[in-house]
Amino acid sequence: MRLAATARHLLDAGATPAEAYAELARRTREPLRSARAVCSALDIPAVEVNRRLDDCFDALLAGARPGGEADTGELLEALGVFDVPKPLDPRGRAVVDLFLAAIDALGGIRAGHQHGLARWFVTGNLAAAYLSLAATDPHPSTGDPAHYWASLVTAGELLRAADAPDPRVGPALARCRERARAAATATPAG
Repeated sequence: MRLAATARHLLDAGATPAEAYAELARRTREPLRSARAVCSALDIPAVEVNRRLDDCFDALLAGARPGGEADTGELLEALGVFDVPKPLDPRGRAVVDLFLAAIDALGGIRAGHQHGLARWFVTGNLAAAYLSLAATDPHPSTGDPAHYWASLVTAGELLRAADAPDPRVGPALARCRERARAAATATPAG
């Protein structure tokens, strides 16, 4: 627990999780223990910490070499190892369900885009996820544009109904409505 207290102190002093990891790993030469300490300091549940670290242990932590701590910390952060989960209320869960329906109607998604969306779902940054999806067009041959845009319109309406909606959602919702109208009137290629 002392290492977690040190991690918490580093975070409280303004270090990013990646920087806190790098400092601890340099001091201890124990990358896995250092990553666990940062996660503990961030109050990430132990079961989730185990899952996240199991996913990246072999690639990043098993053979870590001195001098690469900062790079490893940045990679752990980019992979979402240090993302603090935010519980979603019923509206947030409904929005995520609509996002998942839209992703299914997208007709294919790049791995990096999917990873970013998953991180936003975990951290509760639903406005960022919405903006990303609203800026993405369904695949022309495998996607279902009518379903995609309709799902995003409904999700945008739920996001706008929140107590303090992100002001960027409004313009993105207007674009989604326009695209939904166009998709609803388009005749299928045949």
